[in-house]
Amino acid sequence: MRILVATDSIGAMTSREAGEVIASGWRPGVEVSVLPIGEAAAGFVAAYANLAGITTSTQVIDGRMVTTGRGPSTAVVRVQGSDQGDQGVGIPYQESSRPLGETIAAVLRGEPPSRIVVDLTGLWVHDAGAGMLAALGAVGDRPLDQGVAGLAGLSQLDLAPARALLRDTELVGVVPAAQLDQHLLGLRGITARAGREANEEPERMLQTDATLEAFARLASPTNSDVPGAGACGGLGFAVLALGGRLTSGPALALISPEGKAALRGVDLVATGCSVFDFASRGGGVVAAMAEAASAALSPCIVIAGEVVIGSREMRTLGIEAAYAVRESVLDDPRGNVSEAELAATARRVARSWTW
Repeated sequence: MRILVATDSIGAMTSREAGEVIASGWRPGVEVSVLPIGEAAAGFVAAYANLAGITTSTQVIDGRMVTTGRGPSTAVVRVQGSDQGDQGVGIPYQESSRPLGETIAAVLRGEPPSRIVVDLTGLWVHDAGAGMLAALGAVGDRPLDQGVAGLAGLSQLDLAPARALLRDTELVGVVPAAQLDQHLLGLRGITARAGREANEEPERMLQTDATLEAFARLASPTNSDVPGAGACGGLGFAVLALGGRLTSGPALALISPEGKAALRGVDLVATGCSVFDFASRGGGVVAAMAEAASAALSPCIVIAGEVVIGSREMRTLGIEAAYAVRESVLDDPRGNVSEAELAATARRVARSWTW
């Protein structure tokens, strides 16, 4: 019997830590593999670092949390705003993505890695990555690092220095799966979407969209209409303009050699999250593992700190069964799930899923 455990972070446990605890529930002799997996903005960096054998470090630079890691051929990067509440409502006209570009540039100094994987979710911006490009060397006749407001009137742009800095390094932007079809411009673009949420004046929205359109036309007209270009305030567009590609955290793990090997001939897929409810559906990791299990013609089960979803709704998501560590978060208002509690739940679940 072959079992794959690929879970999101649960409580304070990372994907790998939670996965190893769940895997311990099955008796010796059952083949159980653990695949670290995470979604952008929700444990991705830790999971990918574990998957790729990368050691990460985090430091505060100008009030921002900067996480970087470097392996033999791959680097991983995330820059998070100074406040968890930075992801606000509306259009951040003055905010720049330059800090992310500075971090990428620092990684490229010296011996560039073969691949840089960047979690694009940490900054609340609306500049289509102009600030990031500026930090990598792009130049224009208007300031590129003063937010979308600073791009007004831009008529010249040169990305050659930024592309030269990357050279042969593959740039991979990781975004939430729901944003892989987000457009940059127009009625379905980021300005229309964010502007409507904040009741922005239509005239200012049109001006902002026109500014982004002019920037995109100069940077990479072939990518301005590509789905995903609008991801994370347009940072997806900047990655595409540099010749990079966009993906989700779970997809990156599942196409890795480790992910492919773990799914080969699997009899059961066990995933998990802190809260499994109908509103969030357990998040991107649970959704991705349910889809992967379906493709492998195997059942998928969920172990979660709390389960707040009916069996009928659960099965529409491709989940065969779900098991809660606790009946309610009221059992612990802090929402903690200990390793001992998770292990006990895993042992109970394993008795039902062993043959």
